[in-house]
Amino acid sequence: MRRLFAVSRQLRSASLSSRSLAALVILILLFFASPLQSQGTASLLGTVRDSQGKPVAGASVHLQLKDSTQTQTVHTDQEGKYIVPALSGGVYFLRAEMAGYSDGEIPAVFIAPNEAKNIDLTLAAAKTEAHSASARSPQFFDEPQFTVAGVTDTTSLGGHGSDTVVRTREAIAKETVSLGKAPAAAAQTGDYEKERDHLLALLAHEDRAELHHTLADVQEKLGDSLAAVREYQRAAELDPSETYLFDWGSELLLHHAPEPAAEVFARGNRLFPRSVRILVGLGATWFARGSNDQAVQRICEASDLNPTDSMPYLFLGKIQSAETATSEQVVEKLHRFVTLQPKNAEANYYYAVALWKQRKGLLDKSNTAQIEVLLGKVIHLDPKFGAAYLQLGVLHSEQKDYPRAISDYQHAIQANPHMTDLQIEEAHFHLAQAYRQIGDAAKAEAEIQLRNQIDKELAKEAERERHEIRQFVYTLRDQPPPQAP
Repeated sequence: MRRLFAVSRQLRSASLSSRSLAALVILILLFFASPLQSQGTASLLGTVRDSQGKPVAGASVHLQLKDSTQTQTVHTDQEGKYIVPALSGGVYFLRAEMAGYSDGEIPAVFIAPNEAKNIDLTLAAAKTEAHSASARSPQFFDEPQFTVAGVTDTTSLGGHGSDTVVRTREAIAKETVSLGKAPAAAAQTGDYEKERDHLLALLAHEDRAELHHTLADVQEKLGDSLAAVREYQRAAELDPSETYLFDWGSELLLHHAPEPAAEVFARGNRLFPRSVRILVGLGATWFARGSNDQAVQRICEASDLNPTDSMPYLFLGKIQSAETATSEQVVEKLHRFVTLQPKNAEANYYYAVALWKQRKGLLDKSNTAQIEVLLGKVIHLDPKFGAAYLQLGVLHSEQKDYPRAISDYQHAIQANPHMTDLQIEEAHFHLAQAYRQIGDAAKAEAEIQLRNQIDKELAKEAERERHEIRQFVYTLRDQPPPQAP
């Protein structure tokens, strides 16, 4: 305001020419216009509801830009709707509050410039002693829509789709399980039979969810996966918490029962709409069922819940490894990942791969330079990131720069702790092709022999793992049981 006061004094103390006066008027207008120009054109809107899905009118919605102390507050209308206009791009903290409810919040909301983002919030009723007591009664299913009747050996079942797709599905299932299930209490001693008997004795006197959940962990350690899934189910029925529902769903997914797992995760998503890992689990079940578009949609929704959480983006990156092309939605989410975490090697790598798979044929060179820069940044951030060398080798082979491609593939193989077994196999195959292009048939044949040896070892390892993780035999209501090939 000091500048404005100075201008005002100048007008009062001096007789100005019309030209000078016009210049001063323009200066004043620019002074007042500048704050408006600094405002963005993005907006945030949505609806605040209670846990029953009913709109909450009069709720306060607070939005605070990261690293800023200023908070914008708006209130919901009679339909529970809110809108925060004129925002600049950035990462915001979003919180809704209302008397009689627990606060609903999202720690990080990414808003792009000019984006009109829609985010709904759910306010749970404030917990009371009566509510806590009723939560222990079975309430998740009135009657399960599926029955797990037994298990069968999976080594003879094979899989649908290419070997890469099948192995990726199995890897995604194991990755999903790793998001939950703390080690069993008996893991400290390893005496799982004793711990099982102790838990069964306790359950004979008190039917508690936490005892069933711990018993499920122990039964899994003992290799009795059928007993384990039934204990996970009972724990979730007694206490449908986010943790118990997630562990039940992931156990079903791990044992090749994606339809029942999808039912558990879908119901869990309705109870806990802000749970990132339940949405990721739901996406993983769609991927296991071969519905990749649905899988991507659910995991993209998970990434929107907390844009700074790396986990959903990493799942997207792994899923796209089984695809020959990638969608605009995946590219946009992975671009956001690398924007939020520019020094994350995996963020740069997965975005580079997404751009590569987005190309329209070999003649499309539009993103080649950007992809090469991104992969170079990955290697700078993590010199042992073998998958980045592998992708660079593919890029240089396409450019017919075979000496550089050979060097890339060799670096990829040397850095194999950061590569999957399939990527190592692929690196040997591409290296053989590059040697053939420069006329070195002996080295090409040696690489093919190494590749074939790795392929045999991978097949044996896959068979061993499939034998350890036996498949659930389940029946869906009003449908015949699945038939093994």
